[in-house]
Amino acid sequence: LPVHFYGRVEHAATGAKWVDTQVVLALPYDTPVPGYMNNTVNTMRLWSARAPNDFNLRDFNVGDYIQAVLDRNLAENISRVLYPNDNFFEGKELRLKQEYFVVAATLQDIIRRFKASKFGSTDSVRTVFDSFPDQVAIQLNDTHPAMAIPELMRIFVDIEKLPWNKAWDITKQTFAYTNHTVLPEALERWPVDLVEKVLPRHLQIIYEINQRHLDHIASLFPNDVDRLRRMSLIEEGGTKRINMAHLCIVGSHAVNGVAKIHSEIVRTQVFKDFAALEPEKFQNKTNGITPRRWLLLCNPGLAELIAEKIGEDYVRDLSQLTKLHDFVDDDLFIREVAKVKQENKVKFALYLEKEYKVKINPSSMFDVHVKRIHEYKRQLMNCLHIITMYNRIRRDPANLFVPRTVIIGGKAAPGYHMAKMIIKLINAVAQVVNNDPVVGSKLKVIFLENYRVSLAEKVIPATDLSEQISTAGTEASGTGNMKFMLNGALTIGTMDGANVEMAEEAGEENLFIFGMRVEDVMELDREGYNACEYYDRLPELKQAVDQIKSGCFSPDEPDLFKDVVNMLFHHDRFKVFADYEAYVKCQEKVSELYLNSKAWTKMVIR
Repeated sequence: LPVHFYGRVEHAATGAKWVDTQVVLALPYDTPVPGYMNNTVNTMRLWSARAPNDFNLRDFNVGDYIQAVLDRNLAENISRVLYPNDNFFEGKELRLKQEYFVVAATLQDIIRRFKASKFGSTDSVRTVFDSFPDQVAIQLNDTHPAMAIPELMRIFVDIEKLPWNKAWDITKQTFAYTNHTVLPEALERWPVDLVEKVLPRHLQIIYEINQRHLDHIASLFPNDVDRLRRMSLIEEGGTKRINMAHLCIVGSHAVNGVAKIHSEIVRTQVFKDFAALEPEKFQNKTNGITPRRWLLLCNPGLAELIAEKIGEDYVRDLSQLTKLHDFVDDDLFIREVAKVKQENKVKFALYLEKEYKVKINPSSMFDVHVKRIHEYKRQLMNCLHIITMYNRIRRDPANLFVPRTVIIGGKAAPGYHMAKMIIKLINAVAQVVNNDPVVGSKLKVIFLENYRVSLAEKVIPATDLSEQISTAGTEASGTGNMKFMLNGALTIGTMDGANVEMAEEAGEENLFIFGMRVEDVMELDREGYNACEYYDRLPELKQAVDQIKSGCFSPDEPDLFKDVVNMLFHHDRFKVFADYEAYVKCQEKVSELYLNSKAWTKMVIR
């Protein structure tokens, strides 16, 4: 299918025409996606970019023929690489082209299929679009496909010649939008100049959408210019930008967050002006995971054990797991659950010893923190806890210490310097801890490199303790939290994302919940977060930070981690020090319970 870029817009009596464009072909690649034992196979259609045969050769006399042929690569670069950022917007032209490319190809496909279908239509080829929203639902998974809104309007108005109001009504009924993050640096805000260059007609359509939207608000709130500024799709000041989340909200009939607490923040904080206007538009849909991959496939031992007790139907309906409450005091079942976990741990320990040449104690607590490396996920707080445990062992080697293997894993975006320094720090701490004879097998630290789904399938079934320790109000949902719980790990976490509903469902007494709630974080923001206050008050925190600062973990390069320490003191948006004390105390409770294998396993079952 042809996808157009650049060019210019001509306005005639018949309407707007987008002309002199550069064409790139979208070639579909179909992958069948079978449902679980239900005789349904859906199709996942992905698009690959191809240059048309006359690409750059349309002029009869192409001076540099060689270069023209080489330039075909430019078109085909569109589907070459995925931008590897997590929770960060990088306003690159190639990224905008990728987003529009996949949207334009898919919408052509959807329109073609709609026109060809006979359902509810007497036309041989359907030209009436009234039933479009009954036949077609498009879910905008974050703002990345937001250009679908002006693109569908372009098809309806410019090509199908529908009146604007009719087209807009159908468009709104067709789209719904899922928000995935509240971090401001993650929100897509495309420069107007860039969109004007790459997609000139779409910019005009966005302006028209915005004009009508603002006219409507002005009619409801006369003379409230600040409200108009806040709710505009276009952000003025410096470089003019399009706020893609605002476009999605205005162009959709439903908006959702991905966990109860996140949807609440979306409604009452991030998009409160929009929610005041149309409260019925805002909903919650808490994320989920597939039990086929994240239990049956990765943990057959546990899946089989559960099936023996409650039958196999739970695989299609996880709510049936509540039947396990009947077996929480069944000594045989408790022993079998513990046995499956131990087998998984031994298996993973062997894998680690093969890959990392570190001797692992399989009876130690496997304390696992795997997810993308990001300041808001607070791998640094885990790091400070590791150093604190290390110092306690060194201070009193004879003392009873519950042995731990701390496993931290995840990728950093290539341009995210702080995330890379966090990885460096974890490895530096591991180097010292793992080679200290005083520590021996009491504490081991492993950084799991190249963390990916296939590795998650190995580590999650072997985990005892799942770390879900983001600053309250920053993790929209999280899904790793769910995977760990389904595989018989206990959770240490903040009241953030889906942790809140997991605690509600399993009973808060069956999770290790600690730290500030959203209200506490907001309160601390109001009075001003002062990191030094905690550093001065907590001797163990001071010791750990001083060790990082003085080069205890980087003797060859004493100020290697000065950027990290400086951030923690002066611009830590995620308040690591504020939750440190509560985190360490909570970890002591975890260790205490781990000593009682039976009580631990009963909590796992609950």
